[in-house]
Formats: sequence, C-alpha cells, structure tokens
Amino acid sequence: MSSIPFPLPSEDRSASPSTGYTRAHWEATADGLLDAAWKWATPGRALLDLPGRPSRSGVRSDGLEGYARTFLTAAFRVAGAEGKDPHNWLERYADGLTAGTRTAGRDDAESWPLILDHTVFGQPMVESASVAIGLRLTRPWLWDRLDGATQDRAEEWLRGALRHTPAPNNWYLFPFSVAGFLESVGRGDAETGRARQRALDLLEVWYRGEGWYADGDGRAFDHYNGWALHLYPVLDAYLSGDEELSALYGARLREHLEGFSLMFGADGAPMHFGRSLSYRFAAGAAVGMGAVSGHTPLSPGVSRRLVSGSLRYFLERGSAGADGLLSLGWHGPHDATLQVYSGPASPYWASKAFVALLAPAEHPLWTAREEPAPSEGPDRVLSLPSPGLLVQSTRADGVVRLHNHGSDHVRPHEGETADVADPLYARLAYSTATGPTASANTADNHLSLRIGGSRSTRVRIHPLGAGHGDGWGWAASWHTPVLPEGPPTWPGLRVESVTVVRGRYELRVHRVLGAPAGARAEETGWATGPEDAVRSALHGLHGWEEQEDVRAPQGTAFTRWAVLPRLGADVEGARLLVALASLTAEEDPAPLATAVSGVNVDGDTVEVAWADDGSMTRVGFAPLEVVHGLR
Repeated sequence: MSSIPFPLPSEDRSASPSTGYTRAHWEATADGLLDAAWKWATPGRALLDLPGRPSRSGVRSDGLEGYARTFLTAAFRVAGAEGKDPHNWLERYADGLTAGTRTAGRDDAESWPLILDHTVFGQPMVESASVAIGLRLTRPWLWDRLDGATQDRAEEWLRGALRHTPAPNNWYLFPFSVAGFLESVGRGDAETGRARQRALDLLEVWYRGEGWYADGDGRAFDHYNGWALHLYPVLDAYLSGDEELSALYGARLREHLEGFSLMFGADGAPMHFGRSLSYRFAAGAAVGMGAVSGHTPLSPGVSRRLVSGSLRYFLERGSAGADGLLSLGWHGPHDATLQVYSGPASPYWASKAFVALLAPAEHPLWTAREEPAPSEGPDRVLSLPSPGLLVQSTRADGVVRLHNHGSDHVRPHEGETADVADPLYARLAYSTATGPTASANTADNHLSLRIGGSRSTRVRIHPLGAGHGDGWGWAASWHTPVLPEGPPTWPGLRVESVTVVRGRYELRVHRVLGAPAGARAEETGWATGPEDAVRSALHGLHGWEEQEDVRAPQGTAFTRWAVLPRLGADVEGARLLVALASLTAEEDPAPLATAVSGVNVDGDTVEVAWADDGSMTRVGFAPLEVVHGLR
C-alpha cells in the first residue's frame, strides 16, 4: 500500500466500519487533488499543463482538459457545500474562464482551443461538457458574478459543441450538457433544443434493456454506462427538476445499479474491464448519482460502502503519486491500460465520483451506517442477457469476475481485423483482482486457434444468450477467429463458447467448427503474479491434450510480471473442448481435478457431474441448451 500524498481526517470506524471514510474524507480528497493540480496552472489560470507525455490532441488541448476536469471536482465540492469555498477554487476557475475565452483559438499562452468536429482533434468538445456542468453547478457563485462580455464569450466558445459533429457514441451527451447549461441561464434557443433532442433520441437507440446502454451503435458495454450514459441525463434532470426525464432515466439508472453494484470487489476495486480505466474511482459515479437523486435500489449505507471503498482502494494503491497528481494507469502508472487519446489530465474524469458531494452532510448517504457491499454477501451469480455479461462473486475472497459474451469495441461499419482487437474487451473473462495481459504477450482468458504459426483473436462477439438459477449461471456467444497474419479468416471457421459458473468454478465449453488441417486450439486461464493474493488454475476435462504455464513479462495492471496456464490440442473440422477454470484467493483451494466426478460427451452435448453435491451441468449445441440441477 502506498501512502496518500495529502492529509485526510481520522477514520470513523463507527459510522463506516468497512472503509473508515466519511464525507469529510471526500472533501479533503477533492482539495488535495485540486491543490496538486493547480501547481501546474498557467499564469492566467486558463490551462493546467500537467506534466507527462501529451495526448494525440496536443498540449493545448491537454491543458484545457486539466482545467475542465478539475473544475468538475471543484464544482461538486463547492455546490455540495452550498457555496462555501474555503480554498477559493471558484475564483481561480473564473479567472481561467475569462482568460481562456478572451481570444479563443489563438496560439498563445492562455487561449482555449476551439471546439471542432471529433475528426479534427475534437477533444475540446469533451471538455466543454465539464466546463458547462461546472458552471451550472456553481452558477450563483461564479457565472452570475461574471461581467456580460465574459459571459458572451464563454457562450460563444461553448456553442462550438452545438455546431460540430461529436464522435458516434456518448459524445452526443457533451453538447447535450452544454445546451442544458445555456438553457438554465436563459440562453436557450432552437440550436440548444436540437442538441438536447438529438442526444435523447440516440439514448433510445442505444438503450438495450436491464439498465444498459451500448456506447454507440455497436455492442460496447462498459464503465461508460455509469460515468456518462447514465450520469449526464440523470444529473441534468436532477438539476433542472424535470420530473418526466427524471422518471425515465432514473428508472434505468435504478435497474443498472441492480447488477452494476455487484461489480465491485470486497476490497473496493471496480471491475477491470473496458476502456478509459485510468478514470478509476469514477466507476462509482453512477452509485453516487443514484444516491443523490434517489434513483437507486441500494440503501444509503451500501452506496457509501461502494463509493468510499472505491475511492480508498485507489488512494491507498498509488493512483495519486508523491506529487499528488493522478497518474495515467490503474494503481500507479500503467501504459497498457491506456488509449491513444489519454493525456496527463485524462485521469481527472475521476472527478465524476465527487457527484456524491451533492448530497449534503445531513443526507442519509453520509449519516447512515456503512453496510457490506453486495460482493461481501453470499456467493452470487447474475446474468445480464442484454449486454451478454455474466457476473460471479465469491464471499470467501471478495473477488468478482465478469464473463464477457456480449461486449466488444467494434463499430458496426468496421470489418473484423486483428488490428482492432482490444484486450480490454476481447477476453472471455475479467475480474476485480486481475487485468488482461498486454497485446504483445500471450492473451489471458482466451480461446485461440493457431493456424500457420498465427494465433487468432476474438474481435466481434455475437451473444447467444445468458441465464442464471440458484447459485449458478451461464452465458454464451460465438465469434469468427481472426488471424493477424496470412488470411484473416478461414471459410466456415467459427467458435461457439459457453461459460457456466458456480461457486469459484468456471466451466468453459467450446465448439470449434470448420478448423482447417494443421490447426491447433489453445485456451488460457487467468494471468496472475507471484505476489498476488489470487491464484489461477485451469484443468482440461475433454478434448485437451497438453497443459503448460506461459509467462507474460509485461504483466498486468496488478502485477509487473505474470504467468498464466494454457491448454492445447490439435483440431480439425468440428471439435468439442471442455475445461474448468478458477481464480481464487482462498487458502489451499482444492485441485480442480477433484471438483468434477465425471464427464460424458455425446456428439455436441457434454454432461459434467459435480463432486460436491452430485449435481449435473449439461451443455448442448444446435440448438443451444444449458441445464444445471440435481440428477
């Protein structure tokens, strides 16, 4: 554990028996992060040029990002304190707004870059939403005190978001947020109305049920659900008092939190899955927004346990370095976690977690006694058919695993090539205690075909269904193996995969179809390090011929160096492959070979008998059938 680089109040284990954190800890964290970031402000306060390698958008855009994202922290901090601003944060942001918009677009030391289309360094559009929300939250103490000329210049800069094209995903909520602010200060018109309606229309297209939105027209389901697709419309409705929108989007947030609340480990870690993970404790933004707005199925004590647990998890593991700045990574710096759009100030989207501060000190979120997180209760299995996800948690170690049979990062118009394969989506499974291996290393939790020396990857995922019963669950999908060298695909080649979970066990069944002569199938398990508390195991039950351990020298976000188990078998034509996997922090777990008392394969159907209670799992293909119960 790393030391936290700024002072925090004493723990309160009476009110918060799990984390010790109170509302005062949140305020102190906000102040500590802001104080560290403001040491890197330009003289006119318009840009915060944090140290580090620039993003692809360039240094000036990165400086705006530093201003905008930290402004969001300050806005939640001050608005939640009803205008009390003991550190005069808003004075600094008012100065920066004045300087940045005075000659926007000019290439000088303070001017903000203009907001353009997403195809031409459009990052300022992202930041415009944080600026607009910050201004909306702090209107009485900042916006209303600006002179008219400065307000006009700020409006003109913000309207760039309404007049240019966002990226085809959650970006449409940035002009939505800008328009919401402008309308809240009496500057709405047809242009703001169009921006808002376009975003609301797209949310209906992207909503897939069970509280889950796709991040665009494809099947990207990830943390953007919480820190963007739910946060922006629910916050807008909360601030405007629009009861109709609040009811619609609030109900979806409530349903989302039913499942998402299970995706935090007992140590506070959110699921390590999907892009932009350097936003870290922003994963708790949806939980905080639910508590603030009242649209949540969680008790106040559980909500605080989740958000404070996540905040503490990252603070104690070095997310803020000795200089107090949030680094690009997970615990500390970690290049493999990053995307090309990440810059030095990108991690400050973590600011969204501070939405919890909109709940005043007397709110039940802060006064109720902390209660255990969902992952601290009995073992649970939850299927989410709409996004194609299966969640598995175990009380003995507090680890939560996510089995992915429906979320990828491929846009509908994109072809399937190995170039777009993404380790943060392509794996079969993710967890709160492990991260995927880097692209240059052997892929963890992956079924690949090796053809002509080239290993296939999973790119576009086609869900086949998901379900759960008492103590067990399943999810299934199929994909076309895509090869990085030689022919990208082979005619008729297809892999159908089913994951069945119970307790700590993962039954993995694959049907390979159309494998060419000379092909070899390989399946890997979880990647863990020598000092990790969790241990990985993989055991072949049918079809597999060899087993070995493979090293991943680049490690993961959790360990500098990792090792993972791998099974192998020669395949041709159609082949059924069955294995048992496990990730556990239990002491001295029983070998996987003892978990199963028998395996019977009949054509495309496999039956697995479990040793602990004599139950049986049957998985069949064509048609797909997954059944579990006592024989």
